[in-house]
Amino acid sequence: MNKPLVALALTASATLAAGTIAAQQPQIPGQVDASRVIAGEYKLDPSHTLVSWQVSHFGFNDYFGLFGDIEGTLTLDPTDIGATSFDITVPITSVAVPSEGLREHLLRPGKEGASPDFFGPEPAPARFVSTSVRRTSNTTAVASGQLTMNGNTAPVTMLVEFTGAGENPMSKAQTVGFHARATIDRTQWGIDYAAPMVGSDVDLEISAAFEKQ
Repeated sequence: MNKPLVALALTASATLAAGTIAAQQPQIPGQVDASRVIAGEYKLDPSHTLVSWQVSHFGFNDYFGLFGDIEGTLTLDPTDIGATSFDITVPITSVAVPSEGLREHLLRPGKEGASPDFFGPEPAPARFVSTSVRRTSNTTAVASGQLTMNGNTAPVTMLVEFTGAGENPMSKAQTVGFHARATIDRTQWGIDYAAPMVGSDVDLEISAAFEKQ
């Protein structure tokens, strides 16, 4: 066999092999494709939704933690993003940190009748209710609302990114996903223990999955 024919045969084999491999690989269910989003009412998937927080520790380094078991609802129409609304509840008692001592401190009652340093042993869940959503690109938006936490309510604005839509292969529910970021000053909610040595600003990152009802 001459060289041109050998090259042609090798190219054909490689193309066939690539096609076979591609056919064997299943498509990822969630895609960043707004045409997949179905308008309607959604509920958070608490098993796959997390809020992470990050705060400076004495200016040396940042400390991280998580909240889970989050509940909430979303009303969404991809043709009218400005009409989007959501209501999210975060149980403070779900807080997870590597240090058991720190977790105990976060939920410790105040000494001798004083206010707790942080949340206390039976804190009410934090709740965020949106007041406006403004589209900034095909996949991003700015969402503003009111955060109630530790007995105080104050405004919060977050940057939201659409990260995927499609059918969840396990639950068979139409699902949409978002990542969001915000920075809050914890002292606005009366959590001022050790501030500003332990940072007043807390960076929040939210990874949320909503299932259509």
